[in-house]
Amino acid sequence: MKKYGLRLFVGLWMLCVCCLSQAQQPRDSIQFSLVTCAPGSEIYALFGHTAIRYQNFSRGEDVMFNYGMFSFSAPHFVYRFVKGETDYCLGLTPTRYFEVEYAMRGSSVWQQVLNLREDEKFRLLALLEENCRPENRVYRYNYFYDNCTTRARDQIEKCIAGKVVYPDGVPGKTFRSVVHEFTAGSPWDEMGIDFCLGAEADRPIPARSQMFAPFYMKAFASRAYIEDENGNRRPLVLREEKIVDVDAEPAPASAFTPMMAAVAFLMLNVLVGWWQWKRRRIFWGWDILLYACQGIAGCVIAFLFFVSSHPTVGSNWLLILFNPIPLLYLPVMVFRTIKQRKDGYHLANMVYLTLFIALFLLLPQKFNLTVLPLALGLLVNAVSHVLVLKHKE
Repeated sequence: MKKYGLRLFVGLWMLCVCCLSQAQQPRDSIQFSLVTCAPGSEIYALFGHTAIRYQNFSRGEDVMFNYGMFSFSAPHFVYRFVKGETDYCLGLTPTRYFEVEYAMRGSSVWQQVLNLREDEKFRLLALLEENCRPENRVYRYNYFYDNCTTRARDQIEKCIAGKVVYPDGVPGKTFRSVVHEFTAGSPWDEMGIDFCLGAEADRPIPARSQMFAPFYMKAFASRAYIEDENGNRRPLVLREEKIVDVDAEPAPASAFTPMMAAVAFLMLNVLVGWWQWKRRRIFWGWDILLYACQGIAGCVIAFLFFVSSHPTVGSNWLLILFNPIPLLYLPVMVFRTIKQRKDGYHLANMVYLTLFIALFLLLPQKFNLTVLPLALGLLVNAVSHVLVLKHKE
């Protein structure tokens, strides 16, 4: 009898332990998180990255839904990128590989666990799985309006019963000012981006547009809440965790900055101009190099202005300074210089550049400061031509 009583006691004790352990386990085994990665050193990684983490604890599944997949080896990648026809795709990456990759880059990773109901989690999973189908996984990338961050945000919003209410945006923010926050340590990249962006990038943008940047999205999500049809509210984020914690290696400081290069260009034009005035002759070899470079830069900006579908590039006032005209006129210019004939181009160019410099701060676009010494260098060259030709009269 004691034997059976002992067995009954042990059985009841094990049953209680089992029930308690089950009670301690989360009833819902699925968890979604918004993942934000710190910036890297490559130009495409300067702004950081966003992904969605899916965890199914009962099945042992843990993967990242990553809308930032692309390949440099894709046909005509550079041309398509400049034209604004870059295709990105949604990819699945095991979280452990994802974490190792960013740890090796020296980029920390944060996750914000989303406060979703069970039905919302299943809807989000269905949306992501639908996006992963071969016919749906590729999308046309747009770095301000449709990128890895905005895609993740939009899918999260679609699954929610109700609406996500975000805090107000930072007043006075523009696309260019946000870009500058992340390119401050990469002056050459900043200059290149500035040369491509037009006046539209200097208009104030609302909170939703500011979310194109991963860390802005992270900040907005941390203070956002979900409001259902009955007016009930709950925070969008349950908690925030740092899942990769590494010390980022400081980017090597450039010993030769864009401003130093622009000032050197100005000084070189002053020396060449002085030599031309002193010798009363035009160094036409310098003209070929100078105006060819100006014209080629102008062709790139004109292509972005007239052809590219990238946002904000179609309002670039820098087209006034850099356009294809010098390259097209270059053969005529060299011929007239060699033959020592009069050429009204340089006088017109001098007036043109003087007006541009005088109106530099009044134009509705914030130019990179290197533009000023570059314009002054071109002006010095034009003035030297006018003075030499005037002396020959």
